[in-house]
Amino acid sequence: MVLSPETVAALADEYPDEQPLAAVEDEHRELLPATLAEGSYGWRDVEWIVQWYFRRFLGRFPDAERRAAEERFGDNEYEDLETALEGAVEAETTPAKLESLTNLAGVDVSVGTAFLQFLEPERYLVMSAREWGVLRERGEFEEPYPDEPSVEDYERYLERCRTIADRCDCELRDCYRALWLLGHRSETGA
Repeated sequence: MVLSPETVAALADEYPDEQPLAAVEDEHRELLPATLAEGSYGWRDVEWIVQWYFRRFLGRFPDAERRAAEERFGDNEYEDLETALEGAVEAETTPAKLESLTNLAGVDVSVGTAFLQFLEPERYLVMSAREWGVLRERGEFEEPYPDEPSVEDYERYLERCRTIADRCDCELRDCYRALWLLGHRSETGA
């Protein structure tokens, strides 16, 4: 079943009612692109992205795995963080941006996509098993979410989401919100 413009719009509107982090996501979506591009961020600004990636699942992500990833990220030196973010900002291609970000401890391709979403929210969106699963249920992908997603997997996912956003005449953010909410409802039986 293809996502219609009406369905995507309705789900995007309903997202803040079911995702308690929606307001803070919106704040960070407004603030972080310039903050990250200018290099005027602090450790907590960047750490928030990693925390958001896992915590947006509202307890459905295993706590031990979430804490381990957050702790691994905490092992990074601030200078390494600056180098990775500067590299991602300056890189011109998606693979180069992700290569720079995944040099950080605790940042794999999936978490790297969260960074991309807050670096350039008009061009990128986050990818996880939840969103991929919804696309698969709708016939957009044949294969399940990879155990270790690659940059190529992300590029395919991103292209598919951009196609949906174009077809539905909406922003990528609305596409993400619709996919997240459909996945959430599927997981919770709502």
